Amino acid sequence: MTDPAPKRDKRAEKRLARSAARLYAVQALFQMEHSSLSVDQVRQEFLSYRFGAEIDEGEEMIDGDVDLFRKILEEAVNWQARVDQMTDRALVAKWPIDRIDPTLRALFRAAGAELVATDLPPKVAIVEYVEIAKAFYPDGKEPRFVNAVLDHMAREARPEAF
Repeated sequence: MTDPAPKRDKRAEKRLARSAARLYAVQALFQMEHSSLSVDQVRQEFLSYRFGAEIDEGEEMIDGDVDLFRKILEEAVNWQARVDQMTDRALVAKWPIDRIDPTLRALFRAAGAELVATDLPPKVAIVEYVEIAKAFYPDGKEPRFVNAVLDHMAREARPEAF
């Protein structure tokens, strides 16, 4: 009989790597917006210097799922106009996407890319990106805001899932 614990650990590691890839993608999209670097340049910087980087002495950042990271960046760029329009429709009329916090804008673009261009269940996407919002805004109302906006976006992008 085999021990099921290693299998669980592998699944947990894979889940953490996918979550880390999403967090890195949000950071990369933020950096692209605030620099003159291309998606290729930002992607290469992240893959070379951020994935598995040491943050404190002896403490490393989690390696992200490289393929997922690349896919999110690529799809966020490819689908940016559609995702931004979906985000605008989910926001209050007084707050078009260009007026919201740039970190939230990057988060919505990453999440929107997954909603539009992947088969990730929308509810999983919402949970994942709300957790990322909690990482950026641990004491704020932003995670609830992200939940509401992503729910609206998901229902538009994939109504059959609800």
